[in-house]
Amino acid sequence: MKLANPGQVPVYTVSGASTARPLPDWLARRRKRSLKNDPEYQNRVELLQDFEFEEASSCVRVSADGEWIMSTGTYKPQIHVHNLDQLSLSFARHTNSLNHSFELLSNDYSKSIHLQIDRRLEFHTPMGCHYEVRLPRYGRGIVYDRLSTEALVPSVGLDTDGKGEVFRLNLEMGRFMRSYQVDVGGDDELTGGGLQGGIGVGSVNTAAIAEESHNLLAFGTSLGSVEFWDPRSKSRVAVLAGQEGEITALDFSSSGLSLATGSSTGMMQIFDMRRPTPLLRKDHGYGFPVKKLIHMTTSSQEKKVLSSDKRIIKIWDEADGEPWTSVEPVVDINDVAWCRDSGMILTANEGKQQHAFFVPQLGAAPEWCTFLDNLVEEMAEETRTETYDNFKFLTVPELKQLSLSHLVGKSNLLRPYMHGYFVDTKLYDQAKLIANPYMFEEDRAKRAKEKIEKERASRIRGNKKVKVNQKVVDKILKKQENRDKVDTNAGILGDDRFNKMFEDEEFQVDEKSREFQVLNPSTVVDRSAADSGAPSRYQAQSSDDDASSESEDEITGQPKRRDDDVVMHVSSTQNRGGRTRDTALGSREHKAAKEKIRRGEVVGDKQVTFTPHTKRNGAQPEEAPRSHKPKGQRRSASSNTFRKM
Repeated sequence: MKLANPGQVPVYTVSGASTARPLPDWLARRRKRSLKNDPEYQNRVELLQDFEFEEASSCVRVSADGEWIMSTGTYKPQIHVHNLDQLSLSFARHTNSLNHSFELLSNDYSKSIHLQIDRRLEFHTPMGCHYEVRLPRYGRGIVYDRLSTEALVPSVGLDTDGKGEVFRLNLEMGRFMRSYQVDVGGDDELTGGGLQGGIGVGSVNTAAIAEESHNLLAFGTSLGSVEFWDPRSKSRVAVLAGQEGEITALDFSSSGLSLATGSSTGMMQIFDMRRPTPLLRKDHGYGFPVKKLIHMTTSSQEKKVLSSDKRIIKIWDEADGEPWTSVEPVVDINDVAWCRDSGMILTANEGKQQHAFFVPQLGAAPEWCTFLDNLVEEMAEETRTETYDNFKFLTVPELKQLSLSHLVGKSNLLRPYMHGYFVDTKLYDQAKLIANPYMFEEDRAKRAKEKIEKERASRIRGNKKVKVNQKVVDKILKKQENRDKVDTNAGILGDDRFNKMFEDEEFQVDEKSREFQVLNPSTVVDRSAADSGAPSRYQAQSSDDDASSESEDEITGQPKRRDDDVVMHVSSTQNRGGRTRDTALGSREHKAAKEKIRRGEVVGDKQVTFTPHTKRNGAQPEEAPRSHKPKGQRRSASSNTFRKM
């Protein structure tokens, strides 16, 4: 069920196709799995079972007792009869040719007369086709006069007197009576006159009868005139001429004093039977011939007129001609039927499914579908917002910011609305990208930040801010992650005796203390926070240590290295297995401060002389006596190569 016209008088589309050409059955079966995500398919309302035809429907009628619906369609040519009490198809029957129109002769579906496109009249009963008769010329419509039991068939072409004919088939006597001769104008003289296939041949297009009042007959012609005949005297009583185009639709009001006419140019006029000038003249706006006219009465006894062409159905006010409501299906309309004293309108159309529209202000739902009233009330309670797809609303300052103000009044890309304009989404994206080239990076960073915040919120759904010991509060609330609702006053958080723990700074938990680390060995202490704050415990040093360390720094000229500093060692294989040099960063001392200890030198006290000598004389400095290691003894660990690394 879908709201088709969200105006002051809403119209609900109860059933009908959303596309002109539905998908084939073999393709629809493949897409059945995807239909579970289609909101239109999930919210569908199947008003009548199989209220459709294979290709299109041509005519639809509702029985006088309001319990049956008969419709005709194609392909193949067939007749469908629906039982409204059961909301289902009663039976389907095929015919030899396509149906043009039909009329129900009884209060139910049991007797009907059908005008076929092959110039035949068929009489149908529940058992099937009862009788058929052939017409002299092609018929344009059919009307049943219940008082004289005559079927009136307007036809195309001229008789021997150069007049148009309306065939009279008397059902009581079972034979044709003398036809009504209607003036439709002469044919082209070159065609021989009166040929129904001639160029510009005249015809009687439609007929109407005021069976609820004076029982006058009205015939609309191709000349644009309407002739009124009295079935009692079988004579013409009046002629209404001077209208533009051909008359394609006629309908009497229930009182018989008002007549509505529709022309091939899309003009609808309302006449009073007591004067020749129209009381009201309305244009449909599309230029298509008017196919159907129906006088209606709403639940509040307001008089309305329904007019329909192949594109749209409009309902007018009969008094002043103000448009009341309208509905425009996605397929062409062939015929319209109204369920009397209700708001239900049925159509025969070119689509596969027949349409059913419900207008609550026109009347209540029929007895066979009273559940529609409850559905309409539920849908009316829902808030409706008009959305504009693929458009972005911008104010005038925003247009100037995007350099689009020069398009105002010069292009249809900007649609004025209230205090701004609607701009096409593609144009808006391009203009925004030109104005801010880094928009993509900013949007990406924004989405990443939102995702991180969402993950943080999912970890701790409860949030309670305190002055002191916030980590303790977060740890307590984290234990409630699996609960449906987080209690921010659970445990000590809601106990008044522990208020100072979260308000007084003297109760701050020192995570750097020894006691805390023993009780919580797995807690990771933030180093940056520890260094930036006050000095931690056990960092005090004596003045002697400070002095000695400062003196050592002045002698070596190198910065003092702390025990907890990180030292980087560099190793390489370019020395071919030789002794690795000490390349520790920050640990190199001045070369003059220490001498290298070579293999074979004496370890211990060493005598140093400052006597000058020259390498030119070849004199060598005295060497200290070397100690020779006796054979068989264990090698000293002091000469171990790894000790010198």
